[in-house]
Amino acid sequence: MILVTGATGTIGRYLVRALAEADEPFRVLVRDARKGKELGCDFIVGDFDEPTSVVSALKGVDRLLLNSGGALPVTGQQPMVRQQTGVVDAARAAGVSWVVKISAWQPGPDTKLSLRGHWEIEQHLKTSGLRWSSLRPTSYMQNFFTGDGGFAHGGTLAGPYGTGRVAYIDAYDIAACAAALLTGPLGGGESYALTGPEALTHAEIAAKLAIPFMDLTHQEAAEGLRAQGLPDWFVDDLLQLYADMAAGSMSGVTTAVRDLTGRAPRTFDEFLIRQQDTLAGP
Repeated sequence: MILVTGATGTIGRYLVRALAEADEPFRVLVRDARKGKELGCDFIVGDFDEPTSVVSALKGVDRLLLNSGGALPVTGQQPMVRQQTGVVDAARAAGVSWVVKISAWQPGPDTKLSLRGHWEIEQHLKTSGLRWSSLRPTSYMQNFFTGDGGFAHGGTLAGPYGTGRVAYIDAYDIAACAAALLTGPLGGGESYALTGPEALTHAEIAAKLAIPFMDLTHQEAAEGLRAQGLPDWFVDDLLQLYADMAAGSMSGVTTAVRDLTGRAPRTFDEFLIRQQDTLAGP
């Protein structure tokens, strides 16, 4: 039995569909019963901050997809770290044998706050005694439609991106990699760097979106982000992310998606076709 956390999110919905199509036994942990019903699968209502609900969700589970959003940090610490390490401990106590974590691109002890949280959780997994693997994707293609903080808002793609190239990935491919790991043989401590099949500049992406591209200075970007009401820690993280993108830190293309799924990841053009079909509805 597989337990999927973060099931109503960008990756989770694709994973639920993949597991259902593969006829794999699974359940999901959701905070909202209505959203659980919408998924059309076995679900338990609970929260990472409610240990008893996590224990209930883990009954009979041997494989776990560990995924959750990053809540606002308190006193310099990410609640995600406390929450996910708590789930890891509960999984170990419940007899879970295999954990697949959705992580982030190149997390480390000296990276920005959001990435450092993922690194801390991975360190906890390494010492937990559980078998585990982590998926470390670049930024999601979906962020151009749903992301906060400087993606495609108001009909313009604006940010201090320069000419740096980014190998954005479709969340569909991240979910496919998670499904392959959860339904395949147990792994042992691998971290997979996931990218799309091509690295594009933001000017090229703006052209594909048929909107203007505006390359901002860091000061202009910071002022715009703060005007949106974003907290200082998030603004700082985003500015560092933009700087990394402009420097080409996400420009490399890996073969991890093909290695795990047996097929190439979706191109940005393929993503846009499917996104337009989704927006058009039935």
